[in-house]
Amino acid sequence: MEKEIELIEAIRSDVLNSVHGLTDEECNTRFKNSRWTIIQVLEHLYLMETSLTKAIKTTLSNGEEQDVPSKPIHYTLDRSTKVDAPPFVTPTKEFQTLHEVTAKLESSRKNLLKFLNHTNKELLQKKAYPHPVFGLIRLDEWVPFIGYHEKRHLGQIEEMKKTL
Repeated sequence: MEKEIELIEAIRSDVLNSVHGLTDEECNTRFKNSRWTIIQVLEHLYLMETSLTKAIKTTLSNGEEQDVPSKPIHYTLDRSTKVDAPPFVTPTKEFQTLHEVTAKLESSRKNLLKFLNHTNKELLQKKAYPHPVFGLIRLDEWVPFIGYHEKRHLGQIEEMKKTL
């Protein structure tokens, strides 16, 4: 899991560096061509990581072992294909500070890393959880998926920043 953890940590660092120095007003600015604000994108990343951590833990505990081939999860980076966020990872429309949302991101990452540091990668390879586009994804592949998903949204944040 070391390589996967390095990947998600590097991408998270890029996301946080991208928004560093922005004001709360800038982060809550609604853009013409975007459904979400920067703060909402960050909250979506928090909600996604939190729900996936819970899903991975639950599936590892209660899911059946199954042989699922590796999926091309790196295609997550292709932003030409739009995927609507399910309601449980859709951010609120309320004003939030950058500090509040980065604290949430720190908390969700701490939770994920604590779990991963006490979990055997081989066990994660034996069970899978469904994705709306890729179908069943092995639990070990959900970890880099979190990173690719964040990198996908990093591109969105960078586009938003250009219009500030």
